[in-house]
Amino acid sequence: MQIPELKTRSLTPGSSDPRGEVKTALAGFLGEFNVFQAEIKSRLREQEAHLAMLDRKSISLSRPHLSRSAEVEVPHKKAFAAYLRSGDDDGLRGLTLEGKAMSTAVSADGGYLVDPQTAAQIVGVLRSTASIRTIANVVSVEASAFDVLVDHTEAGAGWATEAGERTETGTPQVDRISIPLHELSALPKASQRLLDDSAFDVEGWLAQRIADKFSRAEAQAFLLGDGIDKPTGLLNYPKVDNDLWAWGSLGYVPTGAEGDFLASDPADAIVDLVYALGARYRANATFVMNSKTAGAVRKMKDADGRFLWSDGLAAGEPARLMGYPVLIAEDMPDIGPDAFAVAFGDFRAGYTVAERPDLRILRDPFSAKPHVLFYATKRIGGDVSDFAAIKLLKFAVS
Repeated sequence: MQIPELKTRSLTPGSSDPRGEVKTALAGFLGEFNVFQAEIKSRLREQEAHLAMLDRKSISLSRPHLSRSAEVEVPHKKAFAAYLRSGDDDGLRGLTLEGKAMSTAVSADGGYLVDPQTAAQIVGVLRSTASIRTIANVVSVEASAFDVLVDHTEAGAGWATEAGERTETGTPQVDRISIPLHELSALPKASQRLLDDSAFDVEGWLAQRIADKFSRAEAQAFLLGDGIDKPTGLLNYPKVDNDLWAWGSLGYVPTGAEGDFLASDPADAIVDLVYALGARYRANATFVMNSKTAGAVRKMKDADGRFLWSDGLAAGEPARLMGYPVLIAEDMPDIGPDAFAVAFGDFRAGYTVAERPDLRILRDPFSAKPHVLFYATKRIGGDVSDFAAIKLLKFAVS
């Protein structure tokens, strides 16, 4: 077989080289592509800078972040904030309210409102303060008074023979205790400039101020109130020796020493106080005293040298005295001559707090310029509902 001869073709002078043309065209294309790529990158950087500038302008530090989810209370919050800052109640008047609850309608004469979150915060703080309302019976009413029906008498009974004559026995009597509701008010104020600052939490600040004043006033009234335009306090009722106790008064146990515990056996008074209370009340009983009295009581030991006082083992659990919880209420009297510095009883049965569920806030921008006053009112009452459920410790010989 004959193999053909391969010959190299030579370029004649003046003819073009196709390989050079390809290289030149490819180099030109790559150069143009690099220019195009650099231009695209430059435009993207300019676009990102422009978007960042728009974000900075639209999202200011003084503006709250938008909610990520739909909230039912958002319209109420916006209307309430506008009312607090400028007195504009148009948003409030346009709200659709769903009945009578913590949020009430704006009155026709202008300005009463209840913001749902504000009221909830106030109620939460009131219930968490050191007041006997935390251990008492708290009821919500829609009237000017709350009546408690109490059966504190015994029904008569006796043994009889089969054919013996029956005699009439005693019939139990029911008493009614009426607890009127009184008005509690607070009047905090803030400058108009502070209210104009949209970054300031107006609702939280207002709730905290009002709640603090209400809680302190309530705590004192539930213990020491005279019943005149305020609740009737626990310690405002007649007090008699427990051996002579009768309905309408509170029984007490003396310590045996004037203005102090007995030097020899101080813990005996605590034991006597516990067992002066009826057995059916002791299961849910609580000690109430102030910090100074607690400091003296927690040093007491029994005959075997064990402390009567024990601190709570878990967070939030109250301390215990002889196994019963202790509530530290600073409005209780200090230890002194004839002082009733310690109370012990079932307060859920013994004391009733009645309150209306609504809170009213009136905005007044005129009376204290340049400040704005917020007049808040709440109606509440309290009274002893079972005189047998609470006993007192008197620091006296008898």
